[in-house]
Amino acid sequence: MDTYLKETKILDYSNASIQKLLEQRGWENLDTVAKVQAIYNFVRDEIKFGYNVSDYISASQVLNDGYGQCNTKATLLMALLRATDVPNRIHGFTINKALQKGAITGIWYRLSPKNILHSWVEVWVNEQWYFLEGVILDKPYLTKLQEQNSDCKTTFCGFGVYTDNFENPPIEWNLNNTFIQDKGINRDFGVFDTPDAFYAKHQQELNAFKKFIFQHIVRHIMNNNVERIRNKKV
Repeated sequence: MDTYLKETKILDYSNASIQKLLEQRGWENLDTVAKVQAIYNFVRDEIKFGYNVSDYISASQVLNDGYGQCNTKATLLMALLRATDVPNRIHGFTINKALQKGAITGIWYRLSPKNILHSWVEVWVNEQWYFLEGVILDKPYLTKLQEQNSDCKTTFCGFGVYTDNFENPPIEWNLNNTFIQDKGINRDFGVFDTPDAFYAKHQQELNAFKKFIFQHIVRHIMNNNVERIRNKKV
């Protein structure tokens, strides 16, 4: 399992900010199941759902940003788990852009690529791999989204969600797989030991101009849309 514990440029768990967090939280002192639960819940709920400047940023930058999406939250989750001796790997996919509609609208939605790079973390606990995709959306955001769409109980697609159980999606981990966007998956790239290896082989399909527009304009619009939902009174 040493392969699934190593530090990398992206999984920079020796960074001072990550080490300080580990010291404050005391996760190393928990048993394995409690440790995974605590770290998973931290990344899910205390790191807000939002769009970073790139998929390829380091775990310490995700922590510093205080928000993330599927790929960047996966990076931070992996780093924190490895720092506390919990083996893990990354599984890469693409998802249909339809699940982003609402978070991104109008011309920006039309210009976005049809297939969006996606990933989830697989964690090794009790001789079994568990899938931790449900970490993507913080519960305050998801709860507001559910309140604003209370007539929907089953399949919901949009605003960062694609699930067949919108009323009660499987986002709590207790020796089970968790999901929130899995119904949007349309291509499977397989598993990788590290995000560094994954992104060396697969990157988002954006030309230089679209990448600049996303980094400097579109992601800020998306983050504002997400924050409005999170703070909206129902």
